[in-house]
Amino acid sequence: MADKILELEIVTPRRVVFKGEVTSFSAPGVVGGFQVLYNHAPLLSSLKIGEVKIKEVSGNEFHYAISGGFVEVRENHILLLAETAERTDEIDAERAKASRDRAQKRMVKKKPDIDFERARLALYRALNRLKIAGVNS
Repeated sequence: MADKILELEIVTPRRVVFKGEVTSFSAPGVVGGFQVLYNHAPLLSSLKIGEVKIKEVSGNEFHYAISGGFVEVRENHILLLAETAERTDEIDAERAKASRDRAQKRMVKKKPDIDFERARLALYRALNRLKIAGVNS
C-alpha cells in the first residue's frame, strides 16, 4: 500500500491547511462529488460548498468543511485551492450557528437592500460547517 501514495496540499488565502501523503481524497465538485486514488487521470475541477474527505497513509481519516475553490490532480499530486477549509475539530459550532441565524434573518426580511444571494450562500456555508462538525442544525 505504501506505493499507492498521493501528495496533497490544501491551501487557503490565509494558510496551508494540510500538506502530506494520503491514499484517498474526495471532494464536492460542482457537477458532482468525486474521489481521487493513486494514478488518477489529470483533472481540474471547480468545487462547491461541501465536505472534503482525506485518508492519510496511517489510515487516519479527516473531514474538512470547504466553501468552494478549485482542485488540480496531476501525477499523483493534488492541489486544492479553497476559499476556506476547516477540519472538523477546528469548526466553532457556536459561530456557525450565529452565522446561520444571521443569514436566515436576512433572507426572511426580503428588503431591497439585502443581497439575497449573499445571504443564501452564507446560510449554505454555515449549514455545511454544522454538518461537518456533527451538530444538528
